[in-house]
Parts: sequence; structure tokens; C-alpha cells
Amino acid sequence: MVGPILEVVDVHFAYPDGTQALAGMSLTIERGSKVVFLGPNGAGKTTLFLQLNGILRPSQGVVRFDGNDLRYDRRSLMELRKNVGIVFQDPDSQIFSASVLQDISFGPFNLGMSEEEVRGRVQGALAAVGIESIADRPTHFLSLGQKKRVAIAGVLAMEPQVIIFDEPTSSLDPKTAKQLLILLDDISRDGKTVVISTHDVDIAYSWADRVYVLESGRVADAGTPQEIFLDEAMLERVDLTQPWIVDVWRELRDNGYLPPNALLPRTKSALLALIRSRLCHSFRITDLVSERAAINERG
Repeated sequence: MVGPILEVVDVHFAYPDGTQALAGMSLTIERGSKVVFLGPNGAGKTTLFLQLNGILRPSQGVVRFDGNDLRYDRRSLMELRKNVGIVFQDPDSQIFSASVLQDISFGPFNLGMSEEEVRGRVQGALAAVGIESIADRPTHFLSLGQKKRVAIAGVLAMEPQVIIFDEPTSSLDPKTAKQLLILLDDISRDGKTVVISTHDVDIAYSWADRVYVLESGRVADAGTPQEIFLDEAMLERVDLTQPWIVDVWRELRDNGYLPPNALLPRTKSALLALIRSRLCHSFRITDLVSERAAINERG
């Protein structure tokens, strides 16, 4: 299936203290896509995510899931949260059971599933995030990376169509962050829609299908990663830097090391392949010139 799975139409929301978190936000998230939200703290990212899951309700505007306006009665919200799961930035705010197995089982049991069905879902979720070996471990003995995987497994056990991650790589070391991004790719390949917020422009550029830039509760810009990160005026206005791949590609192109029509690569490996291809091309030209000069000298 194709088409939008989540829609936000002119949504406004203010907190009780008067803080205007969303100020007429409108956007569409396509089914099966990988979407990144960028923006400074206070731009509205977390508030938006809580709207998508029905935890918060707009004071004005409409949120839709699968073409239907959200309803906020208990039964409708339970159905929504089976399909739209959130993994919060701090896993300690999400994990509350004594053991890993108990925590991941909570959601399916809360839906009234049989013990056999819950067992199957939990084993599948444990395997998906690679933590079968710690299933019986107390949650308070886990590392931050392990806790994040437990939180993800708890959402996966609900078998949602959409999983939203609020700053999934924050506070993680580079190796663990890379492993987590590989896991998000695996989840996406399984057909789920994956939505994340991040401050890391390199992740946004290389990982996303579509990028939304938020500013003061509104969408400042939206597009493909290439469209977003080649718009220098917009990036300066919202105080975002360019990803390192874009910086290197632009420097090489502007200084003649790459042809003017060289396509902007998305990944480190693609950039290195482009450079190697250009070097090989230059060496072939040098060899041809040398060969022609030798022929001319021989007469």
C-alpha cells in the first residue's frame, strides 16, 4: 500500500503555562517511509510526536491516521497506540518492569492477548533487536544502549505500523549509535514507517527518505535530504550546519577535483567511490597524454 499513513492539518497546541508548542503545523508522512525531524530544542518535535500517538490532543486542527481523524475515547486511543508506537528519548521513562521479559510482555498482555500469543510476540521482538541473551536480566542492571533496545522491543511487540523515535541516538557512543541505526533500517525493511527526531545532520542526510525542519512550532522546510541540505539560506536561517558529506563534495566540486555535474552522494561509501572513479579517470587521461607525447617524439 502507498499513500499517507499520518497527516497533520493546521495543528495548534499550547501547554497549560501558555507555551505555544505548535502553531499551525501541517505535514504528511508516507506509508513505509523513513522520516527525520530536525530543529532546535523547543521547535515542537516532541510535542508533535505526542500528537501523532494521541497522548496530546490539538487545541485546533486535525491529526489523521490511515485517512481517519483521531478520536480520543479510550477504545480509539488503545487501537491507535497498537499502530503508532513511540520510543522516548530516555528509556528509563518507558521501562518500569523488574525484568526485560516482563517489560516487553506488558503491552501485549495489556491488549488481552493469550499467553501463547504474547510469548510469540516477545520472542520475535527480542530477536529483532538482538537481546535474547538478556531476556531474564533485571532492567536496572542494563546499559543505556541495552535499555534503548528493550524500549524498542516493547514497542515492536505491539506490532505497530509506525514507530516514532525521539532522539534515538542521544547519549550513545558512536559504535552503539551505529548499531541502533542499522536496527532502524531493519525495522524499515520490515515494512514499517519509521520516524525519528535528531540534532545530528549527518544521520538525517544519510538515513532519511524525507526531512522536515521545524521552527517555532511550524514546518520551516521539507524535502529530500539533498533538497534540504543544499539550501544554504534556509540552513543559515534555522541555524543548521551542512552534513560533512555535502561539505566535502562541494569543496571537491568547486575546486575542480570533481566535474560540475557530479551527483551529490548520500553515504560515505558513495562519496569514496565517486572520488576513486574520478582519480582513475584522471590517471587514464594522464597515461593517454604521456603515450601520445611518446609517439610524437618517435616521429
